Amino acid sequence: MLTSRARAAGIAAILALATAACGAAPGTQQTTEASQGGANAATATSAADFGGLDKLVEAAKKEGALHVIALPPDWANYGEIIEKFQAKYGIKIESETPDASSADEINAVKTRKGQDRAPDVLDLGQSFALSGAAEGLFSPYKVQTFDKIPEGQKEQSGLWVNDYGGYVSIGCDAKKIATCPASFQDLLKPEYKGKVAMNGNPTKAGSAFAGVYAAALANGGSFDDIQPGIDFFKKLKDAGNYNPVETTPATIEKGETQISIDWDYNNAAYAPQMADKGIDWQVNIPSDGKYFQMYAQAINKDAPHPAAARLWQEYLYSAEGQNLFLKGFARPVLLPAMTADGTADQALADKLPKVEGEPTFPTTEQVDAAKAKLASGWDAAISG
Repeated sequence: MLTSRARAAGIAAILALATAACGAAPGTQQTTEASQGGANAATATSAADFGGLDKLVEAAKKEGALHVIALPPDWANYGEIIEKFQAKYGIKIESETPDASSADEINAVKTRKGQDRAPDVLDLGQSFALSGAAEGLFSPYKVQTFDKIPEGQKEQSGLWVNDYGGYVSIGCDAKKIATCPASFQDLLKPEYKGKVAMNGNPTKAGSAFAGVYAAALANGGSFDDIQPGIDFFKKLKDAGNYNPVETTPATIEKGETQISIDWDYNNAAYAPQMADKGIDWQVNIPSDGKYFQMYAQAINKDAPHPAAARLWQEYLYSAEGQNLFLKGFARPVLLPAMTADGTADQALADKLPKVEGEPTFPTTEQVDAAKAKLASGWDAAISG
């Protein structure tokens, strides 16, 4: 994942992502430790296996650390989430390579197996969550709020669970760009020569993959046909408008990425940061290519800190954690339930970028086919 996710009735529809579950739900594993009143953290499938949340907290504190990867502090408010978790539990979070991609996370799980520096937990684009579960890389775990998470937003045994999401959007420095683009077709205008960047490589980063999918929808494609999206970016490059620099807050501040295709929560979060630096960063959901996607959490099956990994999940899916995502302009998966029970911060929800209509979602098979198409055609389109 590279640095770059409706009101109550509409939110429920937005969060109705139809994705297929990966694999059958394994049963809870009893161990010698568990039978003696303890718990094998590496095989625990819920806080109940520890004897309750307080016991899970004790076990996690004994481990004393949590290793994460690919969590930029300005992505979905992860900086504050990490700070609050450390302060609440006294567990040190070791955050490595925050600008890594979802593909890098999966690679780290595979190549660092048995090492202390292996990632304990993963934050993945939907397609990578599905493929990682299919490869047997994750450990099933159900957080205490698992039953409140809508169907289709979780693998049934908890191998992966969606946590927050957003729309593909177009961010723009309104002090350098006379008229900010409001659609993909706008991006082809000659006044945007050399100015249209994207958050990462779509063969590796979930945000960029979504950008190409959204471009496909805007150009006569469909969830079954991402090729028009690839063709669009080739056209953008041939016109001289495509800027291969990957967007970060630093590139925006330096004026290197004056227009950026990214999740709306990233672009929306940049706005107050950039305002302090005299930059008017505006955000539009493209009118011709609305694409919404959730990101998912998973626990490394071979996590070096298995109790801390499970406590991290509990925190992210608590009302506190979900509201912290909301503070970062991301749409948390439990927002419908929290709106209903009064635990959602409505003032934060009201600040989300406005979107007309309701999104639809690709199936697992459609996403897999789109990834394969991108893998075979993206480099040729952009470098050819």
